Amino acid sequence: MKFFKDRKLIIATKHEKERVITPLLKEHLEVEIFVPTDFDTDKFGTFSGEVERQGTALDALRLKCREAMEQYDFDLGIASEGSFGAHPSLFFAQADDEMVLMIDQKNGLEIIAREVSLETNFNAEKINSYEQLASFAKQINFPSHGLILKDSEGKSAQIIKNINDWDTLKLLYESLSSYAETVWAETDMRAHRNPTRMRVIEKAIQNLLKKVNSRCPGCDIPGYDVHEVIKGLPCEWCHSPTQSILALHYKCKKCDYSTTEQFPKGKHYESPEFCSYCNP
Repeated sequence: MKFFKDRKLIIATKHEKERVITPLLKEHLEVEIFVPTDFDTDKFGTFSGEVERQGTALDALRLKCREAMEQYDFDLGIASEGSFGAHPSLFFAQADDEMVLMIDQKNGLEIIAREVSLETNFNAEKINSYEQLASFAKQINFPSHGLILKDSEGKSAQIIKNINDWDTLKLLYESLSSYAETVWAETDMRAHRNPTRMRVIEKAIQNLLKKVNSRCPGCDIPGYDVHEVIKGLPCEWCHSPTQSILALHYKCKKCDYSTTEQFPKGKHYESPEFCSYCNP
């Protein structure tokens, strides 16, 4: 994309996310990438519990990106932030919710994208034997995916990371279990130790690039995106409004130009099975 061509962009990461981010940005934005080697993203929160994330994922994401840009004197930056837990609509399924942010101070732009995926090995378990630990490790695809051992489920005095092989895992478990009342195992969700998560981050970046490539019809600035989802698609039988999407309202982040797309999914009525009047 010529809009950002030859500009310098910083990736705010500590855990090698540039492995999936850099190739996509170079190909589609033609920017010059800088990845700091001493930027500590852990201070914004850690998955293993040493540092609690302050505020929402978006709050942490903005802080991370803006601080990296300020510290290294860049006016164009990108960062990502992951959250793990219950899927927002499939409540009994675990999900990886990856959010990515691009800030362009030169043009006053902030573009955000997400990817919510069921493809995650996020898990944790109280361990009572090495056999149980080995079973858990296989379940999360260790050693290609990282595993963390802790001396308690909550606030832990001992947190062991970067375990790379079965022999080391056994030795560390035996050492920890010799004095700890509880041994707690959990998936290492840091990007560089979790290839499954890295793939979701890559998809989130692809979503971001789609938004970047959406240009405002009024001023041609990137990031012309959905500002409001309007529900109320009428029921096919009774024509009462349903919770299905009727229209999408797009708005420019720069000039306030806006448009509304009616029936974005290509249908003018919703099936009666989704109508609260036909199915009270």
